[in-house]
Amino acid sequence: MAFAGIEDRDAIEAEMPWADRPLPKTLYGLLSETAGKFPNHNAVSYQIFSGPTDKAETITWADLKTQATQSANMFRALGIGEKDVVAYILPNANETVLALLGGAIAGIVNPINPLLDAEQIGSILRETNAKVVVTLRPFPKTDVADKTAAAVAMAPNVTTVLEVDLLRYLTPPKSWIVPLIRPKRSVQNQAKYLDFRAEVAKQPKVLSFEDTQEDRVACYFHTGGTTGMPKVAQHRYSGLIYNGWIGTELLFSEEDNIICPLPLFHVFACHVILMAALTSGAHVVFPTPQGYRGEGVMDNFWKLVERWKITFIITVPTAISAKMQRPIDADVSSVKTAFSGSAPLPLELFRRFEKATGVTLVEGYGLTEATCLVSCNPVDGPKKVGSIGVPFPYTTVKIFKSTPGGPIEADTDEIGEICVSNPGVYVGHTYTEENKNNDLYYGNYLRTGDLGRVDPDGYLWITGRAKDLIIRGGHNIDPAEIEEALLHHEAVAFAGAIGQPDAHSGEVPCAFVELVDGGSATEEELLAFCKERVHERAAQPKHMTIMPELPKTAVGKIFKPDLRKMAITRIYNAALESSGVAARVIAVTDDKKRGLVAQIDPNGAGEDTISDALSAFVRPWELANSAVTA
Repeated sequence: MAFAGIEDRDAIEAEMPWADRPLPKTLYGLLSETAGKFPNHNAVSYQIFSGPTDKAETITWADLKTQATQSANMFRALGIGEKDVVAYILPNANETVLALLGGAIAGIVNPINPLLDAEQIGSILRETNAKVVVTLRPFPKTDVADKTAAAVAMAPNVTTVLEVDLLRYLTPPKSWIVPLIRPKRSVQNQAKYLDFRAEVAKQPKVLSFEDTQEDRVACYFHTGGTTGMPKVAQHRYSGLIYNGWIGTELLFSEEDNIICPLPLFHVFACHVILMAALTSGAHVVFPTPQGYRGEGVMDNFWKLVERWKITFIITVPTAISAKMQRPIDADVSSVKTAFSGSAPLPLELFRRFEKATGVTLVEGYGLTEATCLVSCNPVDGPKKVGSIGVPFPYTTVKIFKSTPGGPIEADTDEIGEICVSNPGVYVGHTYTEENKNNDLYYGNYLRTGDLGRVDPDGYLWITGRAKDLIIRGGHNIDPAEIEEALLHHEAVAFAGAIGQPDAHSGEVPCAFVELVDGGSATEEELLAFCKERVHERAAQPKHMTIMPELPKTAVGKIFKPDLRKMAITRIYNAALESSGVAARVIAVTDDKKRGLVAQIDPNGAGEDTISDALSAFVRPWELANSAVTA
């Protein structure tokens, strides 16, 4: 159905209540339905290298159903019941799709970011009580196998590790060389190791257990966001099916080809794209194990679009910026729309992309805690640049303000916290740790932690993160204002603004930037640029740092905890030095209760001397390898 705005959304809702929609109740039911409709249509394609003529493997919907069935049977044979957990720590590959689908059909699947360190992965494995882990067999130029082995050693609940060998995707001479230089796994643990493909091949091609027809938790996704330690969110079948239904109802059909260079441990790729393809019968292309981070992907991107006759491009703001630094050197006439998510899209970047490509760019919004999709600019209707559009059918968004008497709904165009109710919100049970669900809801509405407003036309606008606000002497400063200003500078590719510690005001704004390839600017020039563009004097950054590359998450969000750590280190060390104290900050760690804590090597300085030098700052510190804190 066409989606041109709020009237179309309301018309869809008026057809029937969500509960009356004739949809399968389980993921296996959904996969079976699509495979029955489009057995010979392409389902997923994967190429390990980014070249437009490099080897690729394509699986049809009938074959995907068969292989997902065998994968689910294998997990059941390894002791995975409906409440047991299969974790995977993998880059993108067709086996990653099978681990996701098979794990969610047999039990609960837990995708984990392979870029996390071993301690973080181990912590997630313990939190979810995973029994089985799917990961890479040792392979050149990646430490995923060893990192996973170390993590499994920290998680005694893991009994079996299944290894995926990327060798089968290679062609000669690389396929001859890799066995000769393949590293050995250097870390030992308690788990039994098996070959993923070999174990799948042993299984029957029909489901060997009952697909219980009830809504249940099917996925655990950790939030790796930009503001703190990961938490684990739980998603039910109904949330997955809702995301898939939205994609089919409003965007995709079995004729579409979608390029998705996003990681399959993130909800954007798994729910928004793969579930929508699984519902509609569309074809998804996953280029390289690292997606947008893969070698040559950006350079070859437009040629890949031509190769696969792509109709929908799935992207994020940081990838859009990188694409704008490369020529469009292929036939991209098949493209209908580019869909951007994961972070707010700067206005200037939006204009650059549409001018360069002629492709309509649609910005949307979702979050892990809501099983993802919340809103988007109407594909067939008016798009408000910078807005994240209107809520999807069966999604209600309210803006709440905190007051001494409790939360109240904000007026039109008034800023407050974005709160969401839809079939993807698991009220009362969003996180696996029950205490983390306290104060997470206003009634049935999930508090997103994002600040925003709804305009008179019903369009939703994000104005910042509640946790990202820079609070200068009690005055709230939205970092987006600083970032937007910097992105208007022709030399700036990415910008991140945070609050740095300040002895007088608690914190003051500072900014970090990454320049475009070949771009030239000094920190002094950029500070002067901000003075012209950031009209509120209190919001003008007091310090500017140009970096070769800003730290980013795997889906392209600027990772602000790292920026905060750099700022704390710089400010505290300057204060220590100016006081003539030899102590220095050697690290900043993330404590679950206290937030970021500066670790200080005293270098012979006394604790009282250090305390005097840092007494004006509110951010905590402690002596390195010591329980002494301040």
